Amino acid sequence: MRGFLNITKKEIRELLTPATIVPIIVMAVIFGSLGNMIGSVGEEATKTPIIGVIDLDKTPVSEIAVSSLTKHAEVVYNASDINEGIRTVEEKGGTALIIFPDNFSENILNNKSGEIQIIWIMRGSGVLDSIPSGVVEALIQQMNFEIAEHLIGNESKVSPETILNPTIKNETTIFKNRQLTGVSPTTIMGILSQQSFVIPLVVVLVIVISGGTVISSMGSEKENKTLETLLTLPVKRSSIVFGKLVGAAIVGLIMAVIYMIGFGYYISSIQQQSPVDLAAYGFELNLFDYLLTGITLFLSLFAALALCMLLGIFAKNMKSAQTLTMPITFLAIIPMFILIFGDFDTLPFAVQIILFAIPFSHPMLAMQNLMLDNYTFVAAGIIYEALFGLLTVYIAVWLFKKDILITGRSRSEGKKLSVNPIWRLIQLRRSKE
Repeated sequence: MRGFLNITKKEIRELLTPATIVPIIVMAVIFGSLGNMIGSVGEEATKTPIIGVIDLDKTPVSEIAVSSLTKHAEVVYNASDINEGIRTVEEKGGTALIIFPDNFSENILNNKSGEIQIIWIMRGSGVLDSIPSGVVEALIQQMNFEIAEHLIGNESKVSPETILNPTIKNETTIFKNRQLTGVSPTTIMGILSQQSFVIPLVVVLVIVISGGTVISSMGSEKENKTLETLLTLPVKRSSIVFGKLVGAAIVGLIMAVIYMIGFGYYISSIQQQSPVDLAAYGFELNLFDYLLTGITLFLSLFAALALCMLLGIFAKNMKSAQTLTMPITFLAIIPMFILIFGDFDTLPFAVQIILFAIPFSHPMLAMQNLMLDNYTFVAAGIIYEALFGLLTVYIAVWLFKKDILITGRSRSEGKKLSVNPIWRLIQLRRSKE
């Protein structure tokens, strides 16, 4: 019985370590945050939408339409100046300006669908940003139902086809200070959402695979005692760190090039299948943009590898190395989920700071910013990634010179190694540096 208890205690001590507890805590925080985001989706869907209305028709039919919208939405503008209406809706945080032209009811009574012009104010491309426009779409459906009720009760000459479809939409979307005629927010979201999911996913996979390789390599070298042998060679420890890092970075560069080639085909296939040519509105990438994207991806990999090298110093063996890959994985996954739910420009300022501070988020943000000609943000991200990587490498080199951290052993265990011939050679090499 005593042996059973001792073995149980031993297993608990080995398994219940900060390396195993911290990932579980982080995962719980991530799921809690995702729960809050999903809850925010429900709250956003129940909010009263903010819109503007311009009625140039001034007939009973158009008045019914305006009345229907007013009952279910907060109307912040109800005059006749389109430019002033757009400005007012934007200032109030509204979603759309709905315009009824002077021939609206005339077309309906002549068995033609009445055209309504909708000017959408689209602030972001995240899931949360798309909810207000979806709510307004539902209000328009309700408006059509009330118009149909009026036509059935008062206008027997109107055809059933017109009653079932009393209005058609002429849509214009203002997105990131660009006016896209004939394009709805739903169409833009359908195109950009593919990038907001696929690009972060590829970045996460590249970082996790390459970073896990570096940490596993460190753990394997410690477990097989090859690192101790390497440290006896007449090579500076800074050279060892940079050699390992550059080798892994070259592999990362190859992966980045493959990624860019694949992404180029991916973008071209999207543009061919897209019902809207966003390139006609300036949403396109040139060769220089692809070059900047490759640079920010490579620097992100460099920062990830440097951070993995730093974490790998504390790995005792392959088993502990596998648990140390979790922080890198979480740092890559968190920006991916945040950017799926929200656009960077519409996120709270504190969340923007967190995203900018995580070097792995910059390749995920680069594409859309380059499409919008926001080169300043991309350049700032590149500079930050480079500084982050260099600082992490410096810390790794400094720790590599500390014998306790190189071996991943406690101070008392380090003293026991003093009788080991290989360890004495390591100390001798260190004294000569």
